[in-house]
Amino acid sequence: MEATDDSPLYLQIATSLAQLIRQGTLAAGERLPSVRELARQHGVAQSTAVQAYHWLEDARLIQARPRSGFFVAQRAPSLPQPSVSRPPKKAQTVSIDWIGLRALGPRYEPGLISFGSGTASPEMLNPDRVRRALVRAVQRHRHLLCVYPASDGQEPARRALARYALGLGCSLDPARIMITGGCMESISLCLRAATRPGDVVAIESPTHFSFLELLQGLHLKALEIPTHPRHGMSLDALQLALETQPVKAVLVVPTLSNPLGSCMPVPERRRLAAMATRHEVAVIEDTIYNDLVENEEMRRSVKSFDSSGHVMICDSFSKTLAPGLRLGWLEAGRWTEAVRRIKDVQTGAQSAVLELALADLLTQAGYAANLRQLQGQASARLDEARSLIAAHFPRGTRVTDPPGGFLLWLELPKGLDAVRLHEACLQEKILVAPGNWFSNSPRFHNCLRIGVGSEWSGAHPAALRRVGELASVLLAAPLPRVA
Repeated sequence: MEATDDSPLYLQIATSLAQLIRQGTLAAGERLPSVRELARQHGVAQSTAVQAYHWLEDARLIQARPRSGFFVAQRAPSLPQPSVSRPPKKAQTVSIDWIGLRALGPRYEPGLISFGSGTASPEMLNPDRVRRALVRAVQRHRHLLCVYPASDGQEPARRALARYALGLGCSLDPARIMITGGCMESISLCLRAATRPGDVVAIESPTHFSFLELLQGLHLKALEIPTHPRHGMSLDALQLALETQPVKAVLVVPTLSNPLGSCMPVPERRRLAAMATRHEVAVIEDTIYNDLVENEEMRRSVKSFDSSGHVMICDSFSKTLAPGLRLGWLEAGRWTEAVRRIKDVQTGAQSAVLELALADLLTQAGYAANLRQLQGQASARLDEARSLIAAHFPRGTRVTDPPGGFLLWLELPKGLDAVRLHEACLQEKILVAPGNWFSNSPRFHNCLRIGVGSEWSGAHPAALRRVGELASVLLAAPLPRVA
């Protein structure tokens, strides 16, 4: 996470050191200044220097050695990035009926070690903090449990969301914010308002399989746009598509996209908002992972550059606060009234008490600190997983290096079939997600998504090593690829 000028002093110091470590300016094993020296260099109290070092320790970027000081920790070896996708040039009808059961069904099998989750596990999300907010909401507003909630949502919650959106670069009118049953419901409402069955929606390639399931359910066609593993959707390719095909909407995750973890550069976000205005096309922006990115600049949304109402922003706090609240929100720009009508008819209002608990959580003084701790834990897990992949997966494996989140995208050697690897892993009660789940075509047959959000036990490193061993076995004795 990159600190801004109004960030706490310890965070400004920590993030500047983190950047030097990640760039390699400070090498692994190098001794860092003492707490006293660091405080003197930055003109701060020693307690502030200690906080900075503790943040870096949480992110596993440095380590303390007794009576020796702080040293730069070993990081995962640098691995090649996966190649840029080359999707079909025409829109296709989505047909993925088999994905949902295979992706979701086995995760709850007893003893299963899962690498399928892009959501933080409960111990990372501080459930006691959520419980206290719920108890306060019930105690203060118990009468709301006995009346139907207002369809517009609770005003304190909408105000809290408008204040939160300032951190995404957006100045939103609370009256235009709608609270939903999660980010996917928000996206569904926006798609229903902006498209009709048979319309073409441009999406990233690869993309989250839930988006494909949603497009299929709404009878929409998917136009997959080439996507860079670091920089996200190619706007040059999207521009060509807008000029040559009847695209009605663009569904995009500019920050920490799922499954790649890519982040669209800020100038490209501005360009995307301008393209939406020029072509009068709806851009549906999913910002669900924005709070997990390490670089503060990358939190800025495409919506923040929108001057014509063509960008709709969708979000929830399932990745950073509490998936169990099942609350999301949206601001639909020029489609606001259309979305409101659809929502009133199809989904109605959310629980007023839950909305007020969310407002409490968002406005607490400790929210930012909890978020920084979560970012550090996520970074540590990603580094550990990348180290294991570098050491134990077949030579030629490529892997992303996302600036936050819980997801890694692997491109395995060409002769390896990820579906067969997925099946072999399931035989040993290990869940990994093959690349074919993330596209409407089988182009990613040698790719995997590894999620590190699940509860991380001592069994997970051994299981990930085993995935690499199984990959090497299958590569040495390949079987016919399953379509």
